[in-house]
Amino acid sequence: MRRFPPLAALVLVLVLAACGGGTKPYTASASAPCFTKAGFTGVTTSASKVGFIAGFSSHGGLQARSASGNVLTVAFTDDTGAVAGTERAYRKAAPARLRPHMSDIMESKGNAVLVWTVSPSQQELSDAESCLKS
Repeated sequence: MRRFPPLAALVLVLVLAACGGGTKPYTASASAPCFTKAGFTGVTTSASKVGFIAGFSSHGGLQARSASGNVLTVAFTDDTGAVAGTERAYRKAAPARLRPHMSDIMESKGNAVLVWTVSPSQQELSDAESCLKS
């Protein structure tokens, strides 16, 4: 069996760590100022105003209203591994008549789960995703 020289193994470990492990999660507090600059109104990170699920997310929750009045709630989970559980929580909490349409109003990017009142326009979605900050 062929062995890596110790220096080559060390370089490989450092390269892999730089590629995958260094990504900081998005947070509500880092993202909120961008939402305000992007024209969203009523931007809040107050746990009592963002809803139960987002309010208890490990990196906070955010709620904002787009120029068209579409309300966005963002739950910032611990990491990408926690996203599926948060999405399940939103589906379970949604009224039964809305559950089949959750894929129209909910999506995730990194550790952020975005839930809209109605399907967002492409511009709304692009603006929101560009405001997710670490």
